[in-house]
Amino acid sequence: MRRVVGVVVVIGVVVALMVGGVWALQRRLVYFPDTSPLPPAGDVIPGARDVTLHTDDGLELRAWFVPPSGTDTGLAVLLAHGNGGDIAGRAGLAEEFRRRDFAVLLLEYRGYGGNPGSPSEEGLARDAEAALAALGDLGYPPGRTILFGESLGTGVVARLAVGHDVAGVVLRSPFPELADVGAHHYPWLPIRQLLTDRFPVTENLRRITSPVAVIYGDRDTIVPTELSRRVAAEAPTLVDEVVLPGDHNDAIMFGPEVAEVVSRLAEGR
Repeated sequence: MRRVVGVVVVIGVVVALMVGGVWALQRRLVYFPDTSPLPPAGDVIPGARDVTLHTDDGLELRAWFVPPSGTDTGLAVLLAHGNGGDIAGRAGLAEEFRRRDFAVLLLEYRGYGGNPGSPSEEGLARDAEAALAALGDLGYPPGRTILFGESLGTGVVARLAVGHDVAGVVLRSPFPELADVGAHHYPWLPIRQLLTDRFPVTENLRRITSPVAVIYGDRDTIVPTELSRRVAAEAPTLVDEVVLPGDHNDAIMFGPEVAEVVSRLAEGR
């Protein structure tokens, strides 16, 4: 009996240490920034320029502004990327938006692309507010701005839309809340009890009146397809749901098919 109790105690200690370690290091499992300094915007996207975002907690963040290529529609897209890489990896999508005569602001988060600070849910919310304010200064107030979020960025823009009457919200590969993704990938951990940064997408969508479009892949291995389907089903102001053939990071998820969804939403305003 003493041996059995000893084994149980050891197992309990090991599990507690593992859970404690995951709790302490959870943000390293959520955020995967490319911390290398960004090149000048114009070196990556012809005609683009660097802008500085000023957050309300005192950070100065580099971001990129891309003017429209033709006749200005008077609309801008605020692009909030996912949890990995940096905005340079979204340059192609920004150009797709520009070809459709949108202005684009590529939001770079704190801790990404050489920016100061460390990412967190609250921090990214502050960064997004600063980006929306910068677009206003550039002549694109919230009512003429479409928020585009990719993966983790869907949590960022869904929250941003709550406080602003924006032209629309487009969510690519969204989840109801981040814990749903964590529970899928780590089913043996009490993710819902451990997770600090929650990004409650569907909860925030219930609080907005702006039109919403949802895009997702039919075989997504990062944010399971069923989770994105649930977001679409529970969005009260849904105007478009598009399922593309591919996985989370396939080229099609950054291509013209995605930009066309944004164009349709803009035309239907």
